[in-house]
Amino acid sequence: MINSKLTGMGVALITPFLEDDRIDFDALGKLIEYQIQNGVDYLVVLGTTAETATLTPEERLQVKDFVIKRNHGRVPIVLGVGGNCTAALVEELTTGDFRGVDAILSVTPFYNKPSQEGLYQHYKALAKATALPIVLYNVPGRTGVNMAPDTTLRLAREFSNIVAVKEASGNITQMDEIIKNKPADFMVISGDDGITFPLITLGAVGVISVIGNAFPKEFSRMVRLALAGDYEHALEIHHRFTDLFNLLFVDGNPAGVKCMLNAMGMIENKLRLPLVPTRITTYEKIRQVLEELNIKY
Repeated sequence: MINSKLTGMGVALITPFLEDDRIDFDALGKLIEYQIQNGVDYLVVLGTTAETATLTPEERLQVKDFVIKRNHGRVPIVLGVGGNCTAALVEELTTGDFRGVDAILSVTPFYNKPSQEGLYQHYKALAKATALPIVLYNVPGRTGVNMAPDTTLRLAREFSNIVAVKEASGNITQMDEIIKNKPADFMVISGDDGITFPLITLGAVGVISVIGNAFPKEFSRMVRLALAGDYEHALEIHHRFTDLFNLLFVDGNPAGVKCMLNAMGMIENKLRLPLVPTRITTYEKIRQVLEELNIKY
């Protein structure tokens, strides 16, 4: 059941802000509707793209509850529950309210730089603290530690509720090793829009997407075509977005996608410090590419 829920394109939702730094719940509600009406397979709430590290505990709860209520069970919801204190996460998983949540996404502990055994023990503790499906999240460019394939596979084999990994290491060889040796029902999900197409051809089940915030219809179609084996048409869509993939992260995430959504008239171009909007030059390049794509939104 969870495999079908996490196949396809999930969108790592941004958190829109008003100019005075408050959360723009009106824009967030419209963005949720935009996603659901344009074919997103599931929503990822409070991930990296949501600027979760800049939200207060109260705000995180407000965002979670708002998305669950607005979604109203229409698509699955994956909730980000990650950090670098294992005991605090275990406490959250054992005492928190997870009604309306289908799975959790938990990033490898950052800053501490744990060993591979430390990573294993961390996720073992999380797996024992909840019955919810867990999606591992490996993004060494942000956390400072890479979860080796052997560790991912060890967790996949030993804990039935560790169901997938969001792989954003950028190392195709590493991802392919996981796909080659994983249990049959364990899923590999792309954590990088730009390599989603080739990763699906190797056996990944989809993507947790950033660009999907702006283009859920087109990018989810690319994912579905690739999963169906229609690589020719999937590749055409992939190549249409190549320039945007490059611009998306040149000034950091989610600055790029927030710039895109602002150019589309959907949100204020506002981030919370220490993050700032894209440079004017990047903004203009993104606006130009959007005009060339000529996609109606």
